[in-house]
Amino acid sequence: MARILARARQRLARCLDRFARAERGATAVEFAFVAIPFLMLVFGIIELGLVFLVSVTLETAVSDVGRTIRTGEQQTTGGTAAGFKTAVCNKLSWLGSTKCQGALQIDVRTFSDYASSSTSSSNLNVPQTMNWNPGSPGSIVLVRAYYTWPLITPLLNTGLQSSDGKRIIYAATAFSNEPYE
Repeated sequence: MARILARARQRLARCLDRFARAERGATAVEFAFVAIPFLMLVFGIIELGLVFLVSVTLETAVSDVGRTIRTGEQQTTGGTAAGFKTAVCNKLSWLGSTKCQGALQIDVRTFSDYASSSTSSSNLNVPQTMNWNPGSPGSIVLVRAYYTWPLITPLLNTGLQSSDGKRIIYAATAFSNEPYE
């Protein structure tokens, strides 16, 4: 029995010695150290690109659909805030309309002059109540859209100044309504 234990110890010692001298797995170990930060960086870049894509798409959608207010189409056909929101979401169709309806808020207000229609407030300060006032011919109108985009990469939460893991994407357009009848 003592011989069997001695042989087992010798085999174990040889295996451990061989394992300690082996260098074939060094690359795998080094990659394991670098892989997590590298993948976080790659996913962060992809997510940041998505945020910019949603931002540009939202700006285009608000501008395009806002034209229906500018030309008087919304006012003469009895357009509603819900219909306007649906039209903006249709322009963001690649996001999925059900996701868009829950994440998008639209605020349409009229002002007496362009100076009072300032959008200088931070885009993170979403108004508590959304208005729907497309105005009349010659009115100065400010259309603002707020889209809540969920962030996945943890480090982007602080870098993009998000609250509760979501980024508020903001788009606005201001114009004077055309003299429609």
